Amino acid sequence: MVPQVAYAQTVSGDVNQIVTFLRSIVGVLATLGGIVSVIFFAWGGFGYMTSSGNPESLEKSKQTIKYAAVGLVIVLGAYVFVGIVSQLTTAAFGNVSN
Repeated sequence: MVPQVAYAQTVSGDVNQIVTFLRSIVGVLATLGGIVSVIFFAWGGFGYMTSSGNPESLEKSKQTIKYAAVGLVIVLGAYVFVGIVSQLTTAAFGNVSN
């Protein structure tokens, strides 16, 4: 009845590979979000210019522009957040290989 020693599992793999993968995914999603935002800005601007004084159409176009701006801020905020987290992760763990 001799107890066996149990060791904690060590980390295997490279943290930089995970960080690079996440950065590339977020970069692609940020690019797509930016493109969609520009399309909605153009759509809202076109609707604003062609509203012909119709208050309902004018307000709808203003809302489209406002929501496009909010979406762009969210996408850029997520891109910056992931950049900060990836830098902190790389600084904390560095290259962990086994």
